[in-house]
Amino acid sequence: MIDEATTNESALGTTERLRAADARGRAAGSDRDRLAALVRELAVVHGRVTLSSGKEADYYVDLRRATLHHSAGPLIGKLLRELVADWDFDAVGGLTMGADPVAFAVMHAPGRPIDAFVVRKAAKAHGMQRQIEGPDIVGKRVLVVEDTTTTGNSPLTAVRALRDAGATVVGVATVVDRETGADQVIAAEGLEYRSILGLKDLALG
Repeated sequence: MIDEATTNESALGTTERLRAADARGRAAGSDRDRLAALVRELAVVHGRVTLSSGKEADYYVDLRRATLHHSAGPLIGKLLRELVADWDFDAVGGLTMGADPVAFAVMHAPGRPIDAFVVRKAAKAHGMQRQIEGPDIVGKRVLVVEDTTTTGNSPLTAVRALRDAGATVVGVATVVDRETGADQVIAAEGLEYRSILGLKDLALG
């Protein structure tokens, strides 16, 4: 049987750590520093793991723990808008599901109206049989986003689907770049690639 007092103490400890991480970021004086502190506390998991690329690592960045967090999510939306402020696009999205909360954060962040869309890994076999959900992106300029980028395969899957559907992809932006060559893979497709955070920001590089 789980000890209720122990559970409450654990929850309290987690809350205190998150408050401390947010406070450290605020003290550092920038939204980017705040986000880095929150991602380090919320999403960096230490231990031997196998990545989607098949390679092994001593840590894993489970960024959905941050993109779906009430403090980190809004920061991601604001910082991504600032990161690509010089790019002209109508809508934002990427391959489900890692890209979904990132796109929604951008859509809801303060600033000009930006639509969001979701790219399925394959078209539905029923209903409208669509691979891309959301407002129509035919003829639109769109931004592809991702939560954390390793190989570049996920955003490029979205890029190809969007191009096939008649959209113009202006670039790819991610929250955390693992610095494992995704920038070169994406550049080979003729696309610019930007990230908010790198490994050094998370004390991993």
